[in-house]
Amino acid sequence: MTQKQKILLHLEKNKGITLLEALTRYGVLNLSARIQELRCMGYYIETFYRKDLDLDKTIAEYRLGGADAR
Repeated sequence: MTQKQKILLHLEKNKGITLLEALTRYGVLNLSARIQELRCMGYYIETFYRKDLDLDKTIAEYRLGGADAR
């Protein structure tokens, strides 16, 4: 299974995914590139930003949008 397929399956089953989740679960180092590839395939993926107070950083979380995202 490709990284794109793993990320898509995760998005379909879960609320969203962050870079840390993608790295630890699937070994994906460049999540934004995989998300862009999925978007080019026609998937509607939203990006949400949240502040992580422990790390003092802003983290991007990607979510599949809509009931039928394609």
